[in-house]
Amino acid sequence: MDLTRTAFGTWSGGRYMHFGEKLEEGRFLDLIDRAYDKGVRSFMTADVYGLGGADEMLGEALTGKPRESYCLVGAVGHDFYNGQREGARGFPRFTDATLRGPEGYADYLREATEKSLARCKADKFDLLLLHNPDITGYTSDAVWDGMAGLKESGLADRIGVAPGPANGFTLDLILCLERFGSRMDWAMVILNPLEPWPGGLCLPAAVQNGVKVITRVVDHGGLFHDDVRPGHAFAEGDHRVYRPSGWVEAGNEKMGRMREVAERHGMTMLQLACLWNLAHEGVESVIPTLIQEAGADAKAIESKLDELAALPARPLDAIDRDSISGIGNNKGCMDLKGANPNFDGDEPLPDRWGLTPEHKEAGERWGIEPARDLVCTM
Repeated sequence: MDLTRTAFGTWSGGRYMHFGEKLEEGRFLDLIDRAYDKGVRSFMTADVYGLGGADEMLGEALTGKPRESYCLVGAVGHDFYNGQREGARGFPRFTDATLRGPEGYADYLREATEKSLARCKADKFDLLLLHNPDITGYTSDAVWDGMAGLKESGLADRIGVAPGPANGFTLDLILCLERFGSRMDWAMVILNPLEPWPGGLCLPAAVQNGVKVITRVVDHGGLFHDDVRPGHAFAEGDHRVYRPSGWVEAGNEKMGRMREVAERHGMTMLQLACLWNLAHEGVESVIPTLIQEAGADAKAIESKLDELAALPARPLDAIDRDSISGIGNNKGCMDLKGANPNFDGDEPLPDRWGLTPEHKEAGERWGIEPARDLVCTM
């Protein structure tokens, strides 16, 4: 089964990534059941979430449901089996030279995939993503030979790439699509009405190379759930406390100017965000983060899921899409990860590196000038 238009990510609910309140296990399992019952039939996990805990929880929730009735999406790439956690930077990628060389990539990918599948109580992924690759993951033939081998062996029906965890990797993803797009089926990018940049720059390359796109962070840190208002108090450790000061106020002001479109079409702001994403060529599936905010006036996370499940079938037209894009224009609002003209180191870091001649050539092919289009100007 291929991905459906709406999907559920196990990073929702605060158990494995710190967004909002942490759901109790029973409520989290009930939320997955609710998604399935209401027609959200694609479920995504990553082996590093909870060091396998998210896999196990998803496997438990899907037990007894006909395997052909849902799409199971996995992600591998962080080696928490052999690597040491580096604080907030997390576990190293499996391509870290201190862990193994290219000759060991395929074996690692197979082992990690088999372990993740065992925890999910499944014998294959409908889609398996290369999770948060470093520069080697985007460019190595050995990596993509290994990913293709998983497809050939029946461990995954489809393969793809999921850049991250932060925003950026624009030219890296484009080069990866150009080089390996004939082997892959899906790519994941950050995209929402308040963040059309830089994810939107990658979409033409995905379309040209026949790769479908999943968009995450559709909710823009919870703002499009419409219960994070100016003055909202985030708990200590919530990932959103690291966003720039004033982002909630600025986002709400822009959303206020978009609200007329939602009201005219009789939809919620989350539904507007989802349909804005899906109005872009190449985007086939949306995965907003479902968050239970604190406080008596916060929406129940179940109602947020219900909004996603009830996403209208009618598309958003190009006029409304472009109007919203103009309001949400965020070009130059942050430093981007991946290949960047402002990188000043000698050796690549796990999430940031300098431009190569290949990056610059890719930019020329797609009308992207790194010093103009991929730098922070605010």
